[in-house]
Amino acid sequence: MANSYVYILKCNDGSYYVGSTKDVGLRFWEHSNGEGCDYTAERIPVHLIYVEIFTRIDYAFGREHQIKRWSRKKKEALITGEIQDLQKFSKKKFKVKNSE
Repeated sequence: MANSYVYILKCNDGSYYVGSTKDVGLRFWEHSNGEGCDYTAERIPVHLIYVEIFTRIDYAFGREHQIKRWSRKKKEALITGEIQDLQKFSKKKFKVKNSE
């Protein structure tokens, strides 16, 4: 069974790009050579900084879309392996308004 991947690139402007693919080596080569997508083509060089492996591309695609919705801090916790911080960065903070 072929593997599929979710990957995170760090672009030369410090931004992150999240993608999914069946061939992470080829996809990284494409991004590095300005062929990956317009976003990364304008921000090369890029560095591959995170990879997750899946057994099916639809699982990788779903995970890609999940991670894309995350804040920068939450992505960085994932990248650095600070798994315990993922929930902390997920909590929405609400301010209580005085009714006076």
